[in-house]
Amino acid sequence: MRARFRAVVLATVVALLATACSNPLPSVSPEAEAVPPPVLSAAQSQTVLAAVGSVLSTSDQALDPTGLSARLTGPALTMRTAEYIRSTATGGAKAPTALPANEASAVIPQTDVWPRTMLVITEQPDDLSARRVLILQQGSPREQYKLWGWARMFPGEFPTTAALTTGSAVVAADDPDLVVPPSAVLSQYADVLANGASSASAATYAGDTFRTATEANRTQQQALAAEGGATFTETYAAVDGPVVSLATQDGGALVVGQLSTTSTITAAEGGTLTNSDPFSAALAGAAPTTSLARTYTDVLVFYVPPASAGGQVVALAAEQILTAAAVS
Repeated sequence: MRARFRAVVLATVVALLATACSNPLPSVSPEAEAVPPPVLSAAQSQTVLAAVGSVLSTSDQALDPTGLSARLTGPALTMRTAEYIRSTATGGAKAPTALPANEASAVIPQTDVWPRTMLVITEQPDDLSARRVLILQQGSPREQYKLWGWARMFPGEFPTTAALTTGSAVVAADDPDLVVPPSAVLSQYADVLANGASSASAATYAGDTFRTATEANRTQQQALAAEGGATFTETYAAVDGPVVSLATQDGGALVVGQLSTTSTITAAEGGTLTNSDPFSAALAGAAPTTSLARTYTDVLVFYVPPASAGGQVVALAAEQILTAAAVS
């Protein structure tokens, strides 16, 4: 009897195991990684731009930088303050750069961390000069968006980015899937400016308006200095700070950064310099004797293609403003 019971139990267990094997457990698919939403809507972006435009309009009329910090930060604050000095020193002959508050398009980041940086491409200014790329940044959750910098667009197409309703992904500073990691773009470009075709990075960067103008001006200034027995040198350096890089639809990235350009003219031994530029004289606060060093703040926007496609890094926009001077 006991043997028969054991046989029945064993048969039942085998049957249950067979049933279990014939009906596999349902697989559990991992949840898709949550994608952060765009940080602003189109309407909010326009509201931010209008607020920045209002502060600029009020300050520009008075050529008074006191209120700028409410909506300007970083290089933009430095550049605009210097432009007020320039306008005053030249009797209004050189007015501050026109910065339209009319948005033609925008690149809004898709992120849930700070700082947050968006790009706005403006309508063409009334003077028919190049459109501007405005770089607006929110440093922390409780801060207002502020104008971090601006740059003048070069001729050509601006890369396509995601729709505002989706937002553009933030690209890591060390992303290996680009022709150049975003963190290396500004330092490599500075080396190309300094060394031209001799730079190790020369082939990586396409020729552009800013580079051509920089090289031409340097050659001209060196020749003018030599005529008077003086010397002219110019250096370029990437400015430390968080890299701003936003994805384009083709897998590349828009990279924004800052350079510092320093131009120095030094008199021949035993000679002296005269400075006929009222703007740099106002910045320096004194007349030069043997040397004059001028520092420019440069803001640049690049397109970096995906490594899979190859191609050159292209400068899309740039601005250079004289912001400091020193004499000795």
